[in-house]
Amino acid sequence: MKKVSLLVGFGAGYVLGAQAGRERYEQIVALADRTRKRPEVQHVAEVVKDKAVDLEGKAKDAAQEKVLDLTTPITTPLKAL
Repeated sequence: MKKVSLLVGFGAGYVLGAQAGRERYEQIVALADRTRKRPEVQHVAEVVKDKAVDLEGKAKDAAQEKVLDLTTPITTPLKAL
């Protein structure tokens, strides 16, 4: 996921830099850095990160339960057809 975001960021930066010129590109990078460092943005990023970790744990638990359900031997006899 990080690699994809990094590649998209580099691609967007390259295109913007090529079209708007180096000076404009530097302005855009500086604005992005200032935005990224804002306390509000960092707080939202932390909230999203915490939620993702929580959801990851829930998904892992649900997957383990399903695997256990599928691998638990059948203990009740099957009825004859």
